[in-house]
Amino acid sequence: MKSIRRMIPVFHIAISLLAGTAFAASPKPKVMLLVDEKSLGTIATSEIEALAIGLLIEEGVPVVDQDMVRANIKKDQKLLKMAGDARGAAALGLQYGADVIVIGEAVAKPSARRIAESNLRTYEAVVTLRAVRTDNSETIASVSETASKVGLEDVSGSSQALKAAGQQALTVLIPKMIEAWEGSGGAASRRGQVINMTIGGVDKAWKLKEIREKLRSMDDAIVSVLQKSYTAGVAIFEVESVIPSEELSERMLLDAPAGLKYQVLEVGRGKMELRVVEANEGG
Repeated sequence: MKSIRRMIPVFHIAISLLAGTAFAASPKPKVMLLVDEKSLGTIATSEIEALAIGLLIEEGVPVVDQDMVRANIKKDQKLLKMAGDARGAAALGLQYGADVIVIGEAVAKPSARRIAESNLRTYEAVVTLRAVRTDNSETIASVSETASKVGLEDVSGSSQALKAAGQQALTVLIPKMIEAWEGSGGAASRRGQVINMTIGGVDKAWKLKEIREKLRSMDDAIVSVLQKSYTAGVAIFEVESVIPSEELSERMLLDAPAGLKYQVLEVGRGKMELRVVEANEGG
C-alpha cells in the first residue's frame, strides 16, 4: 500500500521543513475511530475502520484499542449517541485517552435497477468523516467522498464501493488532521504505562461509581481510565499511569474513595490486583 506521506503535495512538505514542523518532528496524536458504517443501507460493517487503522499505523499514528471501543459500545448504546456532536465526541474520546477522535458515517447502497440486460448493478458509497480534538472539541479536518463500483453480488459490490470511498476520504483526512495537529503545536497528551487493574469486593453499584470517579480524579498521575468489565463483584480497569504501578498503589492506599479502603493483593509491571472493603470493616 502506498504511504499517505507520498500523496501529500511536495510544497506542503517543503513548507513544513522550512518551518521546522515536518511530520517526523513532533509526536502524532493518539486517535480513536467511531464511524457508523452500513453496507446495503442497514448491515453494520467495519471496512472504513480497518482501512483507517492500517493507514494510521503506517503513518506512525497510535490508535486506541478499537476492539475495546466496540465491546463497550455494544454494551452501552448511549456511548454512540454521546458522539453525536463535537463536544460529546470529544468527551468520549477523552475517556479512551485519545487526542483526536474521528467520527462520521459510511453508507453503501445498490442502484434500484440492474445494468441493461445483465446481472450487474452499480453500488454507490458515501463516506463522511471529521477529526475532532478531544481537549477543546475543535474540528480540525473533515471530508466527504463518494465512489461507485459495478458488481454482480450485493455484499462484495457494497464492500468495494465502501473501500473505494473510504480510501479517497482517508487519504485526504489523515494528512489534513496531522498537519492541523502539528500546526497548532500538537500538545500531545502525556503517555504513561498501561496498567490492568483488577479490583475485587465491588459488590455494590455505589462502590463501583466511587472507585471509577476517584481514579478519574487522579489526573496528575493517571492519563486515562477505561472500565473494561464488571462481573460478580470484580471490576477490571485499564489505566494509563505516568507513575510506576508501585507508587500508584501506594497513592491509592493513602487516598481511597469515600467510605472505602483498599487492600493491595499483588502489584507487578503493568498489572495490579486489589480488594476494596468498606472503611468500617476490619482487615
